[in-house]
Amino acid sequence: MFFSLWNRVPTLAYYRRIVSAYLGGGKSHLTFWHESPAENPRATAHELGEYYMLFAEKADYTGPFDSAGVPQLDYRGTIGVRYNPIAIAQYGLGNYNGFHQTGDPEKRRKFLLASDWLSSHLEANAHGIAVWNHHFDWDYRDILRAPWYSGLAQGQGISLLVRAHKETGDLRYLQAAQRALAAFCGPISEGGVIFTDEHGDIWFEEYIVSPPTHILNGFIWAAWGMHDYFLATGDRNARELFSRAVQTLRSNLDRYDLGFWSLYEQSGTRVPMVASPFYHRLHIVQLRIMHRLTGEADFVRIADRWESYTHSRANRTRALCYKSVFKLCYY
Repeated sequence: MFFSLWNRVPTLAYYRRIVSAYLGGGKSHLTFWHESPAENPRATAHELGEYYMLFAEKADYTGPFDSAGVPQLDYRGTIGVRYNPIAIAQYGLGNYNGFHQTGDPEKRRKFLLASDWLSSHLEANAHGIAVWNHHFDWDYRDILRAPWYSGLAQGQGISLLVRAHKETGDLRYLQAAQRALAAFCGPISEGGVIFTDEHGDIWFEEYIVSPPTHILNGFIWAAWGMHDYFLATGDRNARELFSRAVQTLRSNLDRYDLGFWSLYEQSGTRVPMVASPFYHRLHIVQLRIMHRLTGEADFVRIADRWESYTHSRANRTRALCYKSVFKLCYY
């Protein structure tokens, strides 16, 4: 399933939803996503344990929830309150960390509640690959029509489920993770989430669109899912996928560096999509964690450089201007 990208006139419904989320007050989906990115110092590189980011604020999310207590997000506008499998995975991972840090049984219950939801909501796509679908349309320059799936959802779902299996020994979780892993074993044209570029580098695509956009944060989070599956099972294919993802990052990170800020994606547009301040900070944290997982000095070197960009008011202002122009031109 591909979605193609082109310039289009933004809809009134899109602007109403965005204005409501940013300026309307109360809790929107942004309440969940925009916690301050933070490494988890207790996470280890070579043993499956606590997740690499804290997700502490996400673990303490205050709703909305469904009647069973599964978190939902309020997108406002015509989308409304919806399940998002990425949010459910991050909520579960945050509560997994919290349980191991405090021993609080309520956090363990929430972690397993999220794991149960993910294990029971895999759906076959048009090629028979098990995916976590988003059942709402989404504006990503063009509109992603429901149901759509994501390499990011697949990777973080796996990261949660292998921890649920480790915690409980319940094979349901490991079997669900194994089914979800199949999306990383084939190209997008065959129902997977992998794009191979002209250099032979592989990309785990957050959004399945044509041409692919290589969203940086989603690619890295998805790669951690491969690392976690290998730690949980010893699966050589997962180890190879993670190794190839590391090589992709090493070969392409400079393409995300504007010299004053980082890019959100490789948009292929005349005006590049600059990362928001939140995503720029997230990139820095993710690269520091990649250094911990791999020992690759390039990752911490670039993280240090990108962090230095944030110390300049001129850089911050320039990034905001680029971001604003991009939104006006392509959304």
